[in-house]
Amino acid sequence: MFTVQGVALDPEARRVWRDGVEIRLSRKEFDLLHALIRRPGEIVSRETLMLEVWETTFWTSAKTIDVHLGWLRRKLGDDTRRPTLITTVRGRGLRFEPHPPAGVMAERAS
Repeated sequence: MFTVQGVALDPEARRVWRDGVEIRLSRKEFDLLHALIRRPGEIVSRETLMLEVWETTFWTSAKTIDVHLGWLRRKLGDDTRRPTLITTVRGRGLRFEPHPPAGVMAERAS
């Protein structure tokens, strides 16, 4: 079981919860989340994600990851314009943030 920022993922049962509420994900959405959440704070390259999630070493579509990431962010309730769970590190890849940004913590405390 992986739990980061209120997102819990059970790889054996292939189930996901956000703050205790189960979220239904497609197979690829689950695999993408699993590839990221098991490495909190680590940048995962798009090449690695294509290999691990889509089991391919070539780009079938440059937008494949972006489309699935958009669906995943929406299902997790992560603001697509100001994400706090999964962030894009331009030119390097994606990262599941181990902690929300400081500004978000202040907003939640209000």
